[in-house]
Amino acid sequence: MDNHNKPQGNQLQIEVGPDVAQGVYVNFALIAHSSSEFVMDLASVLPGLQKATVRTRAILAPEHAKRLAIALQENIARYEQEFGKIQLPNSKPRTISPFNIGNKGEA
Repeated sequence: MDNHNKPQGNQLQIEVGPDVAQGVYVNFALIAHSSSEFVMDLASVLPGLQKATVRTRAILAPEHAKRLAIALQENIARYEQEFGKIQLPNSKPRTISPFNIGNKGEA
């Protein structure tokens, strides 16, 4: 590891390669957990199709899952302060899917 990639003090340097920097579009999430981890499958699904394609899977320790949830809450609050409240089409608990696909998340 050279000096360019070493953390300085409490600062962590993060490198995003070109293939990751492009990102992938996801509009569907399946989240499952065990006693030791949370598994998030992030997928894309198109209207009229009964099959979603998992684009990436993230496996997190429970502590990191909670930190992620807090970070998302903070960012959503900042977003809504700047751009207005995010409106959801309905308030029923469900899988995060824009097309009302009722699959249960299992890893």
